[in-house]
Amino acid sequence: MNTATISTTVETINQKEFVEKFTPLVKRIAYHMMARLPASVQVDDLIQAGMIGLLDAIKRYEGSHGRQFESYAAQRIRGSILDELREADWLPRGIRKKMRQIEVAVRTLEQRMGRVPSEQELATELGIPLTDYQETLQDARGGQIMFYEDFQKTDDEPFFDRISSDSQNDPLEILMDDRLRKMLIKAIADLPSREKMVMGMHYEQEMNLREIGEVVGVSESRVCQLHTQAVVRLRSRLRSL
Repeated sequence: MNTATISTTVETINQKEFVEKFTPLVKRIAYHMMARLPASVQVDDLIQAGMIGLLDAIKRYEGSHGRQFESYAAQRIRGSILDELREADWLPRGIRKKMRQIEVAVRTLEQRMGRVPSEQELATELGIPLTDYQETLQDARGGQIMFYEDFQKTDDEPFFDRISSDSQNDPLEILMDDRLRKMLIKAIADLPSREKMVMGMHYEQEMNLREIGEVVGVSESRVCQLHTQAVVRLRSRLRSL
């Protein structure tokens, strides 16, 4: 066996070892991202896209970069999954419409009652049974605090008008505005305790829905509903501040 063959064999073995070692990382990232995606998205598709990112990271990584491989690979994995989602146009307009309807109900009840409305009160405001409301939250999984459309002046109440009066501000400038950060911190602090707990475990501790459910003592689907509800409350609060 010549030197080139030996080198290729060693490289193949190392790649297989890296794939086996970091496949759990791909799955963890995929399941973590599922909380922000609608039910129509399959986690296996995310894992497949993430594996492509992992392979790309293995090929590109050089120790001289000065960064741990896991951190480098995680960036590549997330990037690969996001690229796949963008190409698939994963967030239907119907889901965003449902989110907006719930946002309006949240804002209306908060102004009327002077406090955070319960799920039952929101269901009543929307004219649907509580079970249907919770199913709507489940279906609306994939709602985000901010969408690209929020930066566009396409309606009578642009999302960021209260934050930036300069119509020339680009999305990055708005997101880096200290006023937005303070508004978001205040809005999170005002969330109901269980929803605040879910957001903290998901975004700060990077726990997936199943892990959060085990800690909180509820099902994975219920955690999904609580996450969606929290996102709706945050969007509604940012619009009304």
